[in-house]
Amino acid sequence: MRIAPALNPAFVDEVRRQVNASPFVSHLPMRLVDFSAGGARIELDVARCHLQPFGLVHGGVLATLIDTATFWAAFAHAPDGAGMVNVDLMLTYLESVAEGLLVAEGRLVRAGRTLSYAEASVHSGDGRLLVRGSSTLFTLPGKGFRLDVPKFLPDG
Repeated sequence: MRIAPALNPAFVDEVRRQVNASPFVSHLPMRLVDFSAGGARIELDVARCHLQPFGLVHGGVLATLIDTATFWAAFAHAPDGAGMVNVDLMLTYLESVAEGLLVAEGRLVRAGRTLSYAEASVHSGDGRLLVRGSSTLFTLPGKGFRLDVPKFLPDG
């Protein structure tokens, strides 16, 4: 994997602002706390709406956290204006949870022109590993959003 230069902090702030105001992220609600050229952190405070009938966080909520963390971990390596979609999403549920803060951290493993691969984990607020997962992402040129902020700072 090629190492990208550090992202422009103004770009990171603008992406975070737009993502956190988007309909699905607001609905769940979760938040993109940070992302870089190869990593991402997503947080969600468990609410009643996240629970399945047995009082545990629904597996779909945890899968969404893995999906979101892997996506944003890979995003900085996509060409400007490109979007990405999952080709696959694989999960291993390790422990259930019913309340508290959930933290998903994604890490880009391989960035490619067409396919990228990332891994993520979800931990409870007290550090217990709840879910591990991975995703292969397909790059869609012209299907992303364009920002008026440069992704990278000029070399110098």
